[in-house]
Amino acid sequence: MPAIVSIHSFRGGTGKSTITASTAVLTARRGYRVAVVDTDIQSPGIHVLFGLSDALDQGGTTLNDFLWGRATILDAAHEVPVAGAGSLHVVPGSIKTVEIAKVLKEGYDVGRLNEGFRDLISGLNLDVLFIDTHPGLNEETLLSIAISDLLFLVLRPDQQDYQGTGVTVEVARRLGVPDLQLVLNKVPASFDLEQVRSSVETAYGSPAAAVLLQSEAMMQLSSRDVFVQAHPDDALSRELGRLADLVAALIDSGGNGDALL
Repeated sequence: MPAIVSIHSFRGGTGKSTITASTAVLTARRGYRVAVVDTDIQSPGIHVLFGLSDALDQGGTTLNDFLWGRATILDAAHEVPVAGAGSLHVVPGSIKTVEIAKVLKEGYDVGRLNEGFRDLISGLNLDVLFIDTHPGLNEETLLSIAISDLLFLVLRPDQQDYQGTGVTVEVARRLGVPDLQLVLNKVPASFDLEQVRSSVETAYGSPAAAVLLQSEAMMQLSSRDVFVQAHPDDALSRELGRLADLVAALIDSGGNGDALL
């Protein structure tokens, strides 16, 4: 069965989409068939990292089109180039204000989203599906967490993040997520990294898959590209490789994906 990996944070601004994009690229480079779905449809953004803004401006198909029955999920899957033998497709959210307003006003059928995940996996014969979630806890988020084989929970060294992460960890455990891994992002270089890692692992009872330093290069890139493509030799790219290692191990062991059946 294919693997399902959700990347989530309790608060916005943690760098969740940046981490999702880089991990997906590194996984595809290893020869796997990968797709990313941006389910943060109230404030979509991962399309920018993959250079899809122009395509969406010109009427490219989005997740919203699928949710409203105007297209299939495969119509909304944009293939993006990636080095190596693998493949990478991205399903973006719409950047049109009328589409975002429709979601905020009317919501959408979360069950249809689940059907879309299933059709995307079978239609593209995926090895792994990445779900870039909406921050916080809502119906869509709970669905994504519940069907995940692996949940990367992103947080910053910030008291508000710490409190919200505690709530999310408890919810994920009640939903029976098989593997929950913490990802600390935007950690100042002045911090003792091992102490930070140890503190959060102790506090939440979950391993820290990666500790990512606050990066000047990341800030200068300003979402114009996926970080690991623009800076493949950067120490941050090597640390992000730890996440791809975990995903590859999950794929090779056989993700279950049974919740989609």
